[in-house]
Amino acid sequence: MWQRLSFRAQLFLPLGASFLTALVLGGVLLQIFAVGQLAEEIEPRRRSTAALAAALNDTLRASDNPRQTLDAFVHSLDTSSDIQFRALETGPAPSTKDGPRNPHGVPQWFIDLLAVPDMDAASPVMIDGRRIGDIVFLPDMSADLFEKWIGFLALTGLVAVLMVLTGTIAYALAGSALRPLQDLGHGLTRIRRGDYTRPIPLRGPPEIRRSCEEANALAATLAQLSQDNRDLMRRLLSLQDDERRDLARELHDELGPLLFSIRAGTIALVEASPPSGNFGNSAQDLMQSVEALQQTNRRILDRLRPLYIEELGLSTSVQTLLQTFRKQAPHIMLTDTIGADLNVIKGPLAQTVYRVIQEALTNVLRHAKAGNAHVQATVAGETLDIEISDDGGGFPAGNVFGRGLTGMHERVRALNGSLSLLRVDERTHVRCRLPIETPRDGASTG
Repeated sequence: MWQRLSFRAQLFLPLGASFLTALVLGGVLLQIFAVGQLAEEIEPRRRSTAALAAALNDTLRASDNPRQTLDAFVHSLDTSSDIQFRALETGPAPSTKDGPRNPHGVPQWFIDLLAVPDMDAASPVMIDGRRIGDIVFLPDMSADLFEKWIGFLALTGLVAVLMVLTGTIAYALAGSALRPLQDLGHGLTRIRRGDYTRPIPLRGPPEIRRSCEEANALAATLAQLSQDNRDLMRRLLSLQDDERRDLARELHDELGPLLFSIRAGTIALVEASPPSGNFGNSAQDLMQSVEALQQTNRRILDRLRPLYIEELGLSTSVQTLLQTFRKQAPHIMLTDTIGADLNVIKGPLAQTVYRVIQEALTNVLRHAKAGNAHVQATVAGETLDIEISDDGGGFPAGNVFGRGLTGMHERVRALNGSLSLLRVDERTHVRCRLPIETPRDGASTG
């Protein structure tokens, strides 16, 4: 539970608990020492009351008219004094436990908290051996209680001020320590996602700055490795394209003429053969095989290197690819959204776009068992968006990229793009994003 709390919470909870403990401890100490101090302050007056009662009793014994003497004494007492005469017939004297006088507005809960003991005293007054009343001492502790209340308020105010001051300082220090840590966390997240362009700000304590410097050095190393990896992939793809071009040239220059020669000879045999007979039928079968072989050779040449991309443009080449798909799979309803501005794309980027669409449609034809499919290729700003979707059965669990799409993924990564395969609303989506102008700063969106 403690580990789940934020850094500020872990910092402020102990501080708040310590200040609350100090406040409670101060209240306890006040309760302990204040009561003792009140008792020590009142004790001399209690002894004075007893001495006064003794002197009065002596005077009454020596007086010829003790009642008159007592009345004169009672009239001499100040009504606001702590010492009063209480006649026996008026009932028992009030106690400080009944509630001390409190003209200063000290809260009752504070008085109850102090637990002021019974500090009153009563000394009997005797006339002719008969008790007729008491000299009672009822201390007025309102001023003392008010003094203790002011002390308690001062203690509480001091604790509150210290708490606010310490909390403000701790909050500022926590913020100054958390901001560099947050920058470090955000920077590591960017590095994990492949964004090495923005360095982590160097601020905060030296320990955090050193960590940021190490993270920036790691990002620079990863950026260089990523750039070297992309350069290597581009060279590999370039070599692969060169090999495909050479193979396509050999198939076109060597196998093509041979097939044409066989086809021409077969046509001559068909024309020279009688209208009926086994020889004529064999010549016709040979003619069909040669034509099928020529079509297969053209499809292989097209997959090895679609030479007409540079001549006709990417948009027209993709439309030709879609027409060929419609002829091969008339049972699949294929729709498309192909931007006319694709023709401005040339070179490896155009080859990659064509290959991605070609490979995705090949998977739809071979594996998806789909009823309809849609191809979209549009330019949005400096990004080329490609999406091929179908309503087929989707891809097997744990097999996101097949061999063909894995090769396309390598091509896309070499161009700083991204390729993903998703299953949304019973449709399979192959989505590709490619930057039209490939940056060479080490950032990657794949």
